[in-house]
Amino acid sequence: MNSGSSEAASLDHREILSIILGLLLAMLLAALDQTIVATAMPTIGQDLRDIEHLPWIVTAYLLASTAVTPLYGKLSDIHGRRSILLVAISTFIAGSVACALAPSMFFLICARGLQGIGGGGLISLAQTIIADIVSPRERARYQVYIASVFVTSSLAGPVLGGFLAEHVHWSAIFWINVPLGLGAFAMTYSKLKRLPRHERRHRLDLIGAACLVLASTSLLLALSWAGLRYPWLSFEIIGLIALSVVFWTAFFVRTHAISEPLIPITVLRNQVVRTGTLSASLAMGIFIGLSIFMPIFFQGISRLSVSATGLALIPLMLGTVAGATISGRSMARFSHYKRLPLIGLVLSLIATAAMAFAERYPLSLIETLLATISVGLGTVLPVTTVAIQNAVDLHELGTATASMNFFRQLGSAFVVAVFGTIVLNGAGISGADPAHGIAETPELISAFRTVFLTAAGGVLMCMLFLLRMEERPLLARRPDVLAETGVELTPQED
Repeated sequence: MNSGSSEAASLDHREILSIILGLLLAMLLAALDQTIVATAMPTIGQDLRDIEHLPWIVTAYLLASTAVTPLYGKLSDIHGRRSILLVAISTFIAGSVACALAPSMFFLICARGLQGIGGGGLISLAQTIIADIVSPRERARYQVYIASVFVTSSLAGPVLGGFLAEHVHWSAIFWINVPLGLGAFAMTYSKLKRLPRHERRHRLDLIGAACLVLASTSLLLALSWAGLRYPWLSFEIIGLIALSVVFWTAFFVRTHAISEPLIPITVLRNQVVRTGTLSASLAMGIFIGLSIFMPIFFQGISRLSVSATGLALIPLMLGTVAGATISGRSMARFSHYKRLPLIGLVLSLIATAAMAFAERYPLSLIETLLATISVGLGTVLPVTTVAIQNAVDLHELGTATASMNFFRQLGSAFVVAVFGTIVLNGAGISGADPAHGIAETPELISAFRTVFLTAAGGVLMCMLFLLRMEERPLLARRPDVLAETGVELTPQED
């Protein structure tokens, strides 16, 4: 038994809840950042007089957070969850201050990168800590508390982002992270002292980490610049793609060559991890991509104000939380837990295809379709997360969860880059005068039609990967948890 488990033989519901409450503020930081920035993006582009590089506000964050997510998982396995989570929160706060003070788009993009380095560990580590202390079947008992964070961010984020950008200043959306971050640091600093420890001796594969960072960075730069800064077949874009292939190859060769790689072979070969991660990556990517570019749709095509755009985004944001909550709670009741998300994805596919003609619809119908898309995508996320955590050994839990989040964020960055190329290049927004905002044009309408048809293809692929994922029975209790931490949980009856 490890050092942390000597303090107590078990954790009861009250003690587990105490730890989870300490994590909720940390999760809120990352969740709110995904919803509050989207509404303010057009305003930021106009104020800084740079619409062409607008997607980089999101891409820089996703790029940085994607690159460091596997490192957070591995470091938490080596040094413990608590200390690494505190580092992530501190870095996120520093990045938020830098964003608020940024005088230009270039500095804002750099600051968002720093913020992403901290944000890359927040949700991933929180999910890992929850998996440490709660069995897969028992996790539904605490789903309502976790879901409340995403409900809050989904409701407050778009409205708050639109209000602050229109009536205060866009920098306020970053200043608000400071008190939240300090509160999260204070709560997790004390609450996580009760967290049982079961880390093992590990070696950090720095060469593999460098290959992973360079591979993902090269790929995302190519996708973000192609068609905008450089032609698709230019030397620069082809060179970046080739560089990405080289580093991806080096990463997988390194993974097979050493005894303890950054992402273990057992994790990569696990059928549930592989197919579940691909399905979750597409679901998260489409959701993030739509949440980032729908403000342009609402302001350019629906002619809504910034504040009204924040309100219009609520069905999209809230639908994902509703879908995730429903499917998360149903996992404890149904052995065939994939059925609900598969039904949700069918409805999401139909709604996404219908949105290709959205300029002809009344706003109420657009909102209904967006909510349907979002609910369907949301049902995938908890099912894949719990299934992946259920399929790996405890000592690989941090690495597996971080790997899943790495590819989910890489998928999000990929989709944002693709959607950005379609909207900015296809609609000619990159050459627009920032002072005059975003105007409705036939090209803009055509660009969003392409966006939704592309999203429909992504939803179909998401459904196929989920269909292939093995549906293994969820463990009512983890023998390895009992052996290493002394955490005893009463299993529910089938």
